[in-house]
Amino acid sequence: KQWYQRRVAITAGTIGFNYEVVPSNQEITRKPDTGCYIRGLYLEGARWSHTSHVLTESRPKELFTDMPVIQLLPVADRVQPESGIYICPVYKTLTRAGTLSTTGHSTNFVMPIELPSDCAEEVWIKRGVALICALDY
Repeated sequence: KQWYQRRVAITAGTIGFNYEVVPSNQEITRKPDTGCYIRGLYLEGARWSHTSHVLTESRPKELFTDMPVIQLLPVADRVQPESGIYICPVYKTLTRAGTLSTTGHSTNFVMPIELPSDCAEEVWIKRGVALICALDY
């Protein structure tokens, strides 16, 4: 955020992120002009639909699935969508517990990421859907 804020000369407090899931058939050959790519995340409790580009139900006996690359795009004065997304927590490990830091968040919590969904957010909350940085096995 700080780098982008300096680049476009706006205050850092007004910057948010748009999240775009990169289609799996799109090859990434260079760094983005703004923002960054995140890869290597695992989705727990749901899977990504490569055809409809939204969260969807897990297949039977499927605990974790690879999440496609996500691009974070900094945006000034961003307004969060009221529907059509699931605010998915990202954790470092499968153990979602951690010690509370001075910010009031668990030390295992990384950040929330908005994922497109055609279901109500409560559906994914009840299933405990989360993105995980590293699996334990």
